[in-house]
Amino acid sequence: MSLIVQKFGGTSVGDAERIRTVADYVARTRRAGNDVVVVVSAMGKTTDELIRLADDVSGVQPPREYDMLVSSGERISTSLLSMALAEQGVVAASFTGSQAGILTDTDHTRAKILEVRADRLRDALSAGTVPVVAGFQGVSTERDVTTLGRGGSDTTAVALAAVLGADACEIYTDVTGVFSADPRVVPEAHRLPRISFEEMLEIAATGGRVLQLRSVEFARNHHVPLHVRSSFTWEPGTWVVEEEESMEQAVVTAVTHDTSEAKVTVAGVPDRPGVAALLFRALADRSVNVDMIVQNTSLHGTTDISFTVPRVDLAASVEVTSGLAGELGSTGVTSDDDVARVSVIGAGMKSHPGVTATMFETLARAGINIDMISTSTIRISCMVRAGEVERAVRVLHEAFDLA
Repeated sequence: MSLIVQKFGGTSVGDAERIRTVADYVARTRRAGNDVVVVVSAMGKTTDELIRLADDVSGVQPPREYDMLVSSGERISTSLLSMALAEQGVVAASFTGSQAGILTDTDHTRAKILEVRADRLRDALSAGTVPVVAGFQGVSTERDVTTLGRGGSDTTAVALAAVLGADACEIYTDVTGVFSADPRVVPEAHRLPRISFEEMLEIAATGGRVLQLRSVEFARNHHVPLHVRSSFTWEPGTWVVEEEESMEQAVVTAVTHDTSEAKVTVAGVPDRPGVAALLFRALADRSVNVDMIVQNTSLHGTTDISFTVPRVDLAASVEVTSGLAGELGSTGVTSDDDVARVSVIGAGMKSHPGVTATMFETLARAGINIDMISTSTIRISCMVRAGEVERAVRVLHEAFDLA
């Protein structure tokens, strides 16, 4: 008998009919001889509606109270799905994150899982019950409700799969898998039947919205096979697995883009030890996640440092850097939110030269200027103008023959 963790996103349980459809599928999986643990997100746009309600009520939203509010959506989904399973003749029990034993740190709205004490879930499985767990949430070491950030239900599912020793973790969403590019931008994009954890990490980190980055990291670290599938077609999707030497490795697997970043430049910084450390420590203390970093060649003893941050953190980043300008000896701070990132990703890049040249030549022929460049062993990313990023995705997808 296999143990399968099945996670259903908000669109998968968006209304009563969808919940009944999911219950029927879970029941059939159970009757096929598998033990099943289900993780659900809030129904449809419930979380967005709760956030709008909070905005209408108050401009002051303490993080603890925010988590109490937005975590309620998943609890509704768990109870309704458990009722729908009962209608199917399947014994099920709903669990909040805290009841499921998901212990987190105290960082409200983006808490990290510290431990999963899954005894109650194991007891339920032993009794033949299907546990239905609220995703996206846990309980902190101070016994407060916490949430794991947007997409946190993926992390919940992977964490439970790891702790329970599941044979697979199935992530059901409104797309049929992971694609070679965003199909809304590139109609010719195709579904990838199988990719490595490393490729999926890069895809998630550079704009691919199918899986939350932290969930992929968790799956890789704990060797949990992921299967990304559609709850609307139930067809096989994309397997995310360990990289194997025998796997056929495409030079480039996917082209991704991200329009959620902004650039900050700290100009005229003295070129001496400790300046960058002071700058990025101050940003880290404000919980700003810095991505690309470029430092120009020193000229007359000074240099410019440019870096990218999530657009939602741009105001905080400018505030921090402007406040440090005097201490850093900077001549000024500028910001730019009209940028976007385009990336090419592929495990085969490690052993195939020429990918960088092809990427740059393709963008040059299209008249797309490159602002910043960042690389890893299996990824090349470029910052371009936001209005040109979709065209960049299309020409690169064609250049690397991904259709």
